[in-house]
Amino acid sequence: MTSEQGSPEEIADRVRSAVLAVPGVADMHSGSFGEVATYLPGRRVDGVRVRSDSTEVHVVIEWGVPAGRTADAVRAATAKIIATRVDVVIQDVAAPVGVGSAEAAQRPPVTTGPHPDGPPTPTS
Repeated sequence: MTSEQGSPEEIADRVRSAVLAVPGVADMHSGSFGEVATYLPGRRVDGVRVRSDSTEVHVVIEWGVPAGRTADAVRAATAKIIATRVDVVIQDVAAPVGVGSAEAAQRPPVTTGPHPDGPPTPTS
């Protein structure tokens, strides 16, 4: 990070503003335990971790937007601000508009990992 780019405070704030302006980004995310942030005197910038050799950006994207294209747009927006590598982590997806807790409670749970009946059989 060079002095031409600014102080960590300026960089973190500028990165956050640029990322939130990207279409499809709903919010910043501070990680599972609030660990993703740039800590500044008296405050912190959640979702942005500025280091000397890289910057991490953790975001929540809107429902239905292409994740890869949104991450690329975040990288492009931050490249205008900082010259180091930018790692984009899509930490969460915002619930679709109009879906409240009653509708969500009626949906079957999403599971990960292998299916209990084994892998699917290919069909011709």
